[in-house]
Amino acid sequence: MARRDRFLFVVVFLAGVGTLGIEMVMPRLLAPFFGTSQPIWAVVIGMTLAYLAVGYWLGGRLADRYPDERLLYWFIAWAGLLCAVIPLIARPVLLFAQGALRTVAAGGFVGALLVVLLLFAAPVILMATVGPFAVRLRLREAARGVEEAGRTAGTISALSTVGSIVGTFLTVLLLIPLIGSSATLFLFAAFLIVLAFVGLRDWRVGLMLAVVAALFGVHTFNVGTIKRADCGGCRLLAERESNYNYIQVAEQEVIYQGGRVDPRRVLMLNEGQALHSIYRLRYRETGNPLDLLTDGGPWDYFTVAPFVYAAKDPQQVQSFAMLGSAAGSIPKQFLAIYGPQTRIDAVEIDGRIVEMGRRYFDLEDRDPAFPFYTTYVADARYWLATTDQQYDVIGMDAYHQPYIPFHLTTVEFFTEVKARLKPQGVAVVNAGRPASGDDRLVNALGSTMLAVFPEVYVIDTRFANAILIGVNTPAGDGVTNFIRNAETIATLAETKTQYQALQLVMYWSLNDGRFGPVRPFTPAQARFTPFTDDLAPVERLIDGLILREAIGGS
Repeated sequence: MARRDRFLFVVVFLAGVGTLGIEMVMPRLLAPFFGTSQPIWAVVIGMTLAYLAVGYWLGGRLADRYPDERLLYWFIAWAGLLCAVIPLIARPVLLFAQGALRTVAAGGFVGALLVVLLLFAAPVILMATVGPFAVRLRLREAARGVEEAGRTAGTISALSTVGSIVGTFLTVLLLIPLIGSSATLFLFAAFLIVLAFVGLRDWRVGLMLAVVAALFGVHTFNVGTIKRADCGGCRLLAERESNYNYIQVAEQEVIYQGGRVDPRRVLMLNEGQALHSIYRLRYRETGNPLDLLTDGGPWDYFTVAPFVYAAKDPQQVQSFAMLGSAAGSIPKQFLAIYGPQTRIDAVEIDGRIVEMGRRYFDLEDRDPAFPFYTTYVADARYWLATTDQQYDVIGMDAYHQPYIPFHLTTVEFFTEVKARLKPQGVAVVNAGRPASGDDRLVNALGSTMLAVFPEVYVIDTRFANAILIGVNTPAGDGVTNFIRNAETIATLAETKTQYQALQLVMYWSLNDGRFGPVRPFTPAQARFTPFTDDLAPVERLIDGLILREAIGGS
């Protein structure tokens, strides 16, 4: 094989690295503004395939008309230069698209589509021309011409695909976590231009590399936050990118009636549609569990779930597993109410969130005062399948806003949860519900839980969310039990102040739920076929909720 052919094969491989590397940055740029839901991934994958198709077609036609390897290298060089422009214009374009489409049904999908069209079309199309160009150039040089067409096309396709695999893992596992999305794009831009320079040895390509360096300098000098904090009255403290999320930590001041200011730390992910953790800083001064409550947000209700059992003594609640622990708001309440000796096993798939929890939310898992608190960075279902512990409470709040991972909504999953509960253990699920009261997601999860647990109960929070409670063994009249336990807790709280938080949340559960008091979820109320690992259309269900809210909740 001639030296020129060997270099051409190297170019094809490295072009594959660059093409998929650029593609894998797409969803990371979109995530802070439009999220990482399945429709957004559909945009990224679908438009990438469209660009590749255009590039293959264009490359084939141009290669037949102008079978000159210099043209191939110029395509690579221009792809690199255009890639370097993306970080500078991405933020204003994304902000404009997000603002313009915020009130449009499926606006995130449409906005992401427009942004991808604007930002990534040209470089990906240019990179896609490499494959057909290389086939044409190789056949021109081959002694046997068309007789080697199949072997040549197969070799080049294989090299391009292997390069794409390398680019995918290199970008996702190393570059983005290490240097961030924008720097990754500049790195690929420089990489492609250097590759073109080796092929062309043209001073103009060197000038393009200097332009990329200048653009990188401008971007570095002007870089600020990716976007402002996504909550009202918030000041951004920190933002990070991880393998899973764009993460924001902000400080928020809530002003109560009477003028009292309540400073808080809040955690937001991706497009910032929801708060994933709240930490009221007043607790640092008082140590009072009441100062951890979030005014009736879903985090507050996990601690009261065991009291659907008759004559439940708070001292019997000794262990808790939290699947989707984020920065630790719910485990923090358990420790404050039930004591530092409580066994807490918290599971969070995103290790960067755990790190930020320790830094900004006083996450206690490394504090010797809480010796039985452990955080596991793992997928919740995998961790559950591999642990042999049993718990009084297993909580689930693993939202990837606005979706729930489907494998955490199925009969098979809840069966695994039930197997890890103590005899009077409870499974607790935070089920999102829009302000209109559309309860389809709540009902679907309740219907699935009823296929596993003998009884299921609903607590409506003071927000729109519902808390679903599945009991391991029959509790009897769980509502009456809850009422009587609330009376007992009120008496205990007179002398044991840590139980005042339980008393207040139980009062809310009975008297101040947004859509009613604590109640059983009965088979007669179940409207959905239980979700299974084989069929769990939770994304389609949530898309329906979003669409209904977008057109007015009718």
